[in-house]
Amino acid sequence: MRKFASLAMAAAMAASLMSFSASAVSVDLGEEETEAAAVDAGEVSEDYHIGIVTGSVSQSEDDRRGAEAFQEMYGEDRVTLAIYPDNFTEELETTIQTIVNLSDDPEMKAIIVNQAVPGTTEAFRQIKERRPDILCIAGESHEDLPEIGSAADLVCNNDFVARGYLIIKTAHELGVDTFVHISFPRHMSYETMSRRVAVMKAACEEFGMEFVMETAPDPTTDVGVPGAQAFILEQVPGWIEKYGENSAYFCTNDAHTEPLLKQLLEYGGYFIEADLPSPLMGYPGALGIDLTEEAGDFEKILAKVESAIVEKGGAGRFGTWAYSYGYTVSAGLAQHAMNVIDGVSELDSIEDVAAAYQVFSPKASWNGSNYTNADTGVKMGNVFLTYQDTYIMGDPGYFMGATEVEVPEKYFTTK
Repeated sequence: MRKFASLAMAAAMAASLMSFSASAVSVDLGEEETEAAAVDAGEVSEDYHIGIVTGSVSQSEDDRRGAEAFQEMYGEDRVTLAIYPDNFTEELETTIQTIVNLSDDPEMKAIIVNQAVPGTTEAFRQIKERRPDILCIAGESHEDLPEIGSAADLVCNNDFVARGYLIIKTAHELGVDTFVHISFPRHMSYETMSRRVAVMKAACEEFGMEFVMETAPDPTTDVGVPGAQAFILEQVPGWIEKYGENSAYFCTNDAHTEPLLKQLLEYGGYFIEADLPSPLMGYPGALGIDLTEEAGDFEKILAKVESAIVEKGGAGRFGTWAYSYGYTVSAGLAQHAMNVIDGVSELDSIEDVAAAYQVFSPKASWNGSNYTNADTGVKMGNVFLTYQDTYIMGDPGYFMGATEVEVPEKYFTTK
């Protein structure tokens, strides 16, 4: 049986120690090591550039804000940002070219794409043909992991296998009897999401829960983000009436999250965590709160979001990760690339990736492993899956201890 060893996030985020586990490997990182992960990179060399490509603020705000935070930390003269099209499925060539164009800079030494949407693999292949010296790193790939892993130097995704089980387990522990999964065909064609659905279904059977799939419009199609969000706003009241207030909801698209949260707060139901969890993912808009003064301080952001949730009667029904996943991945992978270039980290060390992540999530508990091919059982050394503990907001809120749970071995080959 596969064992996931980790440390639980301390209550009220009081601890500043993090443990990150990968298969049978674990590492403890204190504040000095965490600070060194950033400080050393800034002191060693400044004669190269880092590029970060993300989606727009409207499609994936956290990803973009993390890239901006990293650029602010090291300066626009060293860090170049780019945005791929919102409608990346229809503008594949533009997406590819946006990524490849960064390699025109002779000082460019690493390119990070988060989220690594379709076209990233081809872009990385083209970059490697012309500039093999550039590190190509993918965060949260939309393409099959074996495929992008063959072109990228490093790939880091959320742990869709472990989380598929843990999200259902958490819902069960909160008293949920029906779990509603909201997506669309494009997302369901991705291995990461289809395997997670299979795990969720199996976990629901284990815990005696009903599993339901609902289809919503893809925001990258002609309906756009406004049309997709309008659909969610219209449908949620009917779903709550149909499935009951003890139903929990999960959507695979960021744009669907805000309207889903808004309606669940109004009509009932549970929301364990977002596809790419964050206190900023959908919550500010759904709650109508301004987080300008708290920008970049996730402890204050979480506290303000939680207070608003409690005020609207949502205590015990809404969850998140204490630190934004998308924000941490954009900034953390760029930090890791810089550390590797400066010779203070190893590219394929999950412990070193953890140290870079912790620069931007200093009190977080993470767990993870190497990606395992469900068909062959082979682990990929350059593809990592990670997740953070789940925090349920309330008065007081609490962590579920998800990073301490041992996920049954059978789920790692469920598909």
